[in-house]
Amino acid sequence: MSSSNSNFEAVIGLEVHAQLLTESKAFAPVSTEFGGSPNTQVTPLCLGHPGTLPVLNENLVRYIIKMGLATHCDIARKSIFARKNYFYPDLPKGYQISQYETPICHSGNITIKLDGYTKDIGITRIHMEEDAGKSIHDQDPFNTLIDLNRSGVPLIEIVSEPDLRTPQEAYEYLKRIKQIVQYLEICDGNMEEGSLRCDANVSVRPRGREKFGTRTELKNMNSFRNVERAIAFEIDRQIDLIESGGEVIQQTLLWDANKMETRTMRSKEEAHDYRYFPEPDIPPVVVTDEMLSEIRESLPEMPDVRQQRFRQEFDMSEEDAQTLTEDRYLADYFENVVDHAGSPKAVSNIILSEVLRVLNERSIAIDAFSISAKRLAGLVKLREEDKINSSAMTEVFDAMLEEDKPAEELAKEMNLMQVSDTGFIEPIVDEVIDSHPDEVARYRDGKKGLIGFFIGQVMQQSKGKANPQLVRKLISERLD
Repeated sequence: MSSSNSNFEAVIGLEVHAQLLTESKAFAPVSTEFGGSPNTQVTPLCLGHPGTLPVLNENLVRYIIKMGLATHCDIARKSIFARKNYFYPDLPKGYQISQYETPICHSGNITIKLDGYTKDIGITRIHMEEDAGKSIHDQDPFNTLIDLNRSGVPLIEIVSEPDLRTPQEAYEYLKRIKQIVQYLEICDGNMEEGSLRCDANVSVRPRGREKFGTRTELKNMNSFRNVERAIAFEIDRQIDLIESGGEVIQQTLLWDANKMETRTMRSKEEAHDYRYFPEPDIPPVVVTDEMLSEIRESLPEMPDVRQQRFRQEFDMSEEDAQTLTEDRYLADYFENVVDHAGSPKAVSNIILSEVLRVLNERSIAIDAFSISAKRLAGLVKLREEDKINSSAMTEVFDAMLEEDKPAEELAKEMNLMQVSDTGFIEPIVDEVIDSHPDEVARYRDGKKGLIGFFIGQVMQQSKGKANPQLVRKLISERLD
């Protein structure tokens, strides 16, 4: 499926839930740590027992304001919570505490970059809510199991304007959200573990028409690529349906990543189906000037700003700066290595080639990488000081992955250190020159390129140990 029919245009809006990295739940003093035994991280308040009263987690408010400021939103100075009523087996209270009419953040935007153009995607709202529990369908052949550990975990929901037009734009938008929440350190952005979740509203319309078509909502997409694939499939499905004389029905669809197709989940609910009403047990959230100012000042350097600084401060290409700043912790690692080693160009080269290769091969993040910034800096310095050659640098790097030793110690153990002792190199240079009188004569007749031949001969006889810069200097002195 191509999703490239020139007669139609897609209209896409995304609803992204980010699970926040608070230590306790949104309204209850109980741990949010991932991976606990089922139903051990619950309290009577999580279960909605009579007489329990929710207390708002202050970090939930601080984290959502950080996200609002980072996405250029207006921050409501007063906002209220609402009860969103619906029945799920994993929703023990029978309602979810959320925000409805007065979200705390609204009217923002995120800029995405694709090949050849940039585009601002509007943010309708970012609001606070609590997560539901988890229904588990694949552990018992006859029953659905319920784990309520996740119930009450703080979420923010980021609702975009319907400004996205292609699956690729949706993919880039999601990448930007992940990047921003990671830079802010409010969410780890892991879609596979469910800490970042995305629903997509998709419709198509004849190109040039302003009125939107009937939309469907896509769920169950657990990776950025699956979001892209599901949207592409749904666009083509709707176009094929319309062109064959059918009619798109408003409904919620599940994405089946194995069959690469969607299937019907239920008819789409509207806001009135949830019977929203104000949450009576939580007072309005009031954001003061002092609080807003303090949070604004605490914001880290954001990706676009850091990317520009890398280009200017380290004389780096746009592509290299974008790759190094895509992940906050990779950018931190790069700057830590530069602090120890200097030589930003050499540092970026080894990170962009060797370090990223290892991260991709092992499917790990930089915080799980076994070579510390200080140890990698030691390797860079060895190469910059010509104590090892480029091929030896790769060998030492691979050894550093397996052994927690300094680069110089490993290079010596592996007999890879270059020799800069003239007493060692001069006899070899003399022998090479004496053995090649014809080449010497041609060199002195103007064939200066032959110096590479002599350097190669010396490097071969020294088994790669001679410092090539010193070899060049000694050969030039004798031949010139």
